[in-house]
Amino acid sequence: MSSGKKSAVKNRAPAPIQITAEQILREAQDRKEAAVKPSRRRITDIEELDEYRMSKRKTFEDQIRRQREHMGNWIKYAQWEEAQHEFERARSIYERALDVDYKNVSLWLKYAEMEMKNKFINHARNVWDRAVSLLPRIAQFWYKYAFMEEMVGNIDAARAVFERWMEWQPDDQAWYSYIKLETRANEPTRVRAIYERYIMCHIAERSYLKYAKWEEKCKELARARGIYERALVELREDERSEKIYIAFAAFEERCKEMDRARAIYKYALDILPKEDAVGLYNAFISFEKQHGDRKRIDNVVVAKRRVHYETQLAANPLDYDSWFEYAQLEENEENEGLVREVYERAIANVPPIAEKQYWRRYIYLWIKYAVYMELDADSKDEARQVYEQCLKLIPHSTFTFSKIWILLAKFLLRQRDVTGSRKTLGEALGRCPTPKLYRSYINLERMMGEIDRCRTLFEKWLMFTPHNCAAWKQYADMEKSISEIARARAIYELAVGQSVLDKPEMIWKAFIDFEVELGEWDNTRQLYERLLERTKHVKVWTSFAQFEGSHGDAESARDIFTRAYNCLKEEEKNEDRVMLLESWLEYEKELPTNTKHIQVVQKKMPRRVQKQRMAYAEDGTELGMEEYTDYLFPDDEKSQMNLKLMEAAQRWNLKRTREQSS
Repeated sequence: MSSGKKSAVKNRAPAPIQITAEQILREAQDRKEAAVKPSRRRITDIEELDEYRMSKRKTFEDQIRRQREHMGNWIKYAQWEEAQHEFERARSIYERALDVDYKNVSLWLKYAEMEMKNKFINHARNVWDRAVSLLPRIAQFWYKYAFMEEMVGNIDAARAVFERWMEWQPDDQAWYSYIKLETRANEPTRVRAIYERYIMCHIAERSYLKYAKWEEKCKELARARGIYERALVELREDERSEKIYIAFAAFEERCKEMDRARAIYKYALDILPKEDAVGLYNAFISFEKQHGDRKRIDNVVVAKRRVHYETQLAANPLDYDSWFEYAQLEENEENEGLVREVYERAIANVPPIAEKQYWRRYIYLWIKYAVYMELDADSKDEARQVYEQCLKLIPHSTFTFSKIWILLAKFLLRQRDVTGSRKTLGEALGRCPTPKLYRSYINLERMMGEIDRCRTLFEKWLMFTPHNCAAWKQYADMEKSISEIARARAIYELAVGQSVLDKPEMIWKAFIDFEVELGEWDNTRQLYERLLERTKHVKVWTSFAQFEGSHGDAESARDIFTRAYNCLKEEEKNEDRVMLLESWLEYEKELPTNTKHIQVVQKKMPRRVQKQRMAYAEDGTELGMEEYTDYLFPDDEKSQMNLKLMEAAQRWNLKRTREQSS
């Protein structure tokens, strides 16, 4: 037993030749024997036929007994009897099946088709009559019943079937089928009567449109027009859409009644909501392009654009770009009343958040409104009211808009109200002072030649923001422009003496340029020296040296470059030294016959060396080694030492490589 088990375990190893499932299925398909077909039974006499029929009926009856509710067995049984020309038996089977489930549609259809196929018209008529009586909501029964009567040439009977059906108030397609029957019978009076009953049963646009199109097809244009007019009277407003108006106008257009069609379009556009009349506008535009003049076409296009903007603004009242375009549209139409209405509706949509970024676009609505009232409407008082209402609306304690104050002041100045303009800007500076307000107020007073007022405003501005270099520079520029050199120099002295400045390089440069323009070279040198006491930036040294080279002599410029080089060397600012040497070299190249000095500068030029250093994150963790550029200057002892160490390391690495290779 043990040896047998061991051998069984060994046989579980995979066979050397594997057989896939695909191969097994292919072989099974190839070896499949042909299906044995039952032999065809030959019936030679009546007795065998009766025996065959008896066995077949017994089989069907057994199936029915087992599955009484399965209609497929009943239908197969009846169709077999029909094939045996046993029509009475087939009818009996269908009747028995109907006793089981009379609501089965397929059963009725098979029953009636059997009678019709074998030309038992009365029997078929009886079946259809019972079907439509028991199941009147099955449209297929009615269709086939009426079709059968029409095919046998009994139009009156088909008409009677439809009349019975119409009492149940079926859907539109049933009415259309009845109308088509009468149309084929060439009975226009009956068709008209059916249409009248149809629109009473289905009071809707589609009913009237179908009726009117039929009348138009019959060349009864007056009747068709009357039906369209009835539709507009008998249908409620909520039951009418742009479809009925477009069809009515198109009918009048086909009748060459252009004035009637245009009146229908205008009437529809007046009573329909704008968001539901997009197709109507398109149809009206196409109509005017074909039959109207340029002015009428433009009017229709403008009306369509109004609908577009109204739809957009109904969805999002805070879409200020759409308000701008809407107002511009009305301004182009030169309709002052509509322009006012649009602007009033637009400014009523105040941003819900008191943050300046959400108000920027909104404020321009007020500005355009005020400009329109002043220039186009020529209403100065209303323009002033617009500015004042806007200022009342802005939360000045949180933020302000200097542009509104300035525009109001300029507006008052155009109205020759200088006092009001000054009061407006004074109020603005008292409530929410900004540099823009100071600049505008100063420019206004300077334009009127009020220098003393300008000085007073500059003093208040500098008391408000003493660190603002732009204010100091503008103040000095004003004094310089009126030839008050001493005042301008004093202002610059006060400016550079401030402990805190937002842009000190700007004010120092302006002060130096001021002295240079006046030709005060000594004062300029003193300014450079004072500036170097505050900062040793390479650009200051370069500018000082270039100044000496332009207004002094080359030796003075070289002395400045040398001083700068030594200073930057002491502070170990290698990159700044490189920038200085490049500027020095360019300066020397511009001078004639200075090869010696060019060589001196070139000897000082460093060479670039790529080095690595450890990079650290903010929390002190090591990020790894990173490369950076360092400069080795020929006259730098530390750099020379670094260069010697690097050369020694290279020699040692070379020696080690040779030893390993040997």
